Amino acid sequence: MTRPVATTDPSLSIPSVSALISTATFKNPSLIGAMPGYYNSAYGITATCNATRNLYLKYAVYDGSLATGVQTGLREFPTFDGHYFMIGEAGYSYTLGENTLPGMVAAGGWGETGRLHGGGKNENGAEGFYTFGSQRLWREHPGVDNDGISGFFQFGINDSRTRIANEYFAMGFPGFGLIPQRPADSIGTGVAWSWLNRIYGFRSNEAIIQLYYQAHLIGTTFFQPTLSYIPNPGANPRVPGALAITSQLTVLF
Repeated sequence: MTRPVATTDPSLSIPSVSALISTATFKNPSLIGAMPGYYNSAYGITATCNATRNLYLKYAVYDGSLATGVQTGLREFPTFDGHYFMIGEAGYSYTLGENTLPGMVAAGGWGETGRLHGGGKNENGAEGFYTFGSQRLWREHPGVDNDGISGFFQFGINDSRTRIANEYFAMGFPGFGLIPQRPADSIGTGVAWSWLNRIYGFRSNEAIIQLYYQAHLIGTTFFQPTLSYIPNPGANPRVPGALAITSQLTVLF
């Protein structure tokens, strides 16, 4: 979701749609426990077709033993035991209006085969659907720079009885070059809301609200403080709320 929309207009170039740091921003919670990735990578095959300049199609099949609790990131070879993770995605990019505001939308479906276990429940496979998109909403200086505001959304749902989250929705609004005399700085906010699987002892849902300011230091180096508030921590229903301040240094290369 965070990768920027490809555009031939250099004044719209941005390194990322958003600098939010929650896990949900990078991995849809409805896919957690099924889709491989950091730190549990897995062997697989991905096929990509750029059908047109604006339309892409992707399909992939991976070793799906992660869904059974296997730490695939520690495996030297794939496991062929009937557990496979399959996922397909289609995405379309476009521009809107006389200011050529770039946007994109994508949707996909996934499936996990084999016998799955979790929280004392069993099931034969699981399936899910997800979609995401981003849109430049406003440009302060069209054709000159990328100053302005964008928006994005994410959604995911699955039919699993053993995954930790069954539904997810998020949205956010990043801004670029909005601080006077700070053209390379960005600021943004977002909310991520997951509906959790109660068989694990979780709350029924969890929301994460974040606000960040990414300040340009020198060259491709940025410093970013982020304020996170979780009013209803999912893992412990007895905790009333949690507030965290995180700072990180980012170097683009």
